[in-house]
Amino acid sequence: MYAIIETGGKQYKVTEGSMIKVEKLAVEAGTAYAFDKVLVVSDDNGVKVGAPYVEGAKVNATVIGDGKAKKVIIYKYKPKKGFHKKNGHRQPYTMLKINSIAL
Repeated sequence: MYAIIETGGKQYKVTEGSMIKVEKLAVEAGTAYAFDKVLVVSDDNGVKVGAPYVEGAKVNATVIGDGKAKKVIIYKYKPKKGFHKKNGHRQPYTMLKINSIAL
């Protein structure tokens, strides 16, 4: 059984027991979180596709914690002008453990 959920402007394919990193959510570590924007649910009976979301479908997860991704270096350079600019960015994320997928 799997589901495709939408959060933070991105889509994630999740199964029960899987761990995913999503865009940072404003929730405490150790609390429960439910996704109601479920696009697709697949189970033994077949695949249910929403328009745009599946009615009554929920994905329940537990928040493991927050963190920051690996640093990405942004480097700008203009030839013959002496312009060099180096910048870095670490995107914050929330780690989740998927507990159940319910219709």
